[in-house]
Amino acid sequence: MESAMDLNNVILLNREATEQASDARAVLARAYDLLGDELVLASSFSVEDMALIHIACSIVERPRVFTLDTGRLHEETYRIMEEARKKYPIRLEVHTPDRAELESLLREKGLYSFYESIENRKECCRIRKVVPLQRALSSCRGWATGLRSAQSNTRLRLAPFELDTAHGDRLKINPLHAWSDDELWSFIRENGIPYNSLHDAGFPSIGCAPCTRAVQPGEDIRAGRWWWELPEHKECGLHQ
Repeated sequence: MESAMDLNNVILLNREATEQASDARAVLARAYDLLGDELVLASSFSVEDMALIHIACSIVERPRVFTLDTGRLHEETYRIMEEARKKYPIRLEVHTPDRAELESLLREKGLYSFYESIENRKECCRIRKVVPLQRALSSCRGWATGLRSAQSNTRLRLAPFELDTAHGDRLKINPLHAWSDDELWSFIRENGIPYNSLHDAGFPSIGCAPCTRAVQPGEDIRAGRWWWELPEHKECGLHQ
């Protein structure tokens, strides 16, 4: 496989993954074969991301992991972040918002502008997540995520390998793309993997504290994210 990633490469990789029944470990191992230390795991320390870290540590000795500390995370998220750092031999890179840009936003619009309009919410996500993500990806040729098709209607067409044209044609890997909720939680329990305690309190999807709430039985898995917006708008801009 040539070093430059293009659409034809990605099509071939997805064909291989289909032949392997979309086995998550096989997908991630193939990505490491291609990219080595230029592959980094993106992690918000959700239950999916904890499964991904566990798998990665069975493939390479010290996987690179980055996280975006928005400054508005739940305390429970910081706790699982620290627990993961102690349990797994990961090289954790923490990226934060640009201080000047964040201070300007807060000075002009206050602490809760994201409730006022979709535009304001996307501006907050851009400063706290999207710009730090660009910085995080600057030192890699590919990134792996814990995205699953079952998470929302905006993710139904996920493939194990994607060409991330929004971030410089990097390879984007979604090893868990085909996992159901039951498959995910069975893997977590069978392997004794720690996870964010908010998942046990009705939070299937966890983001910033002001923008996340528990969901009710029968609600969509991401109904608690930006609950004041329509479902088709419920992405922060990280995954396009």
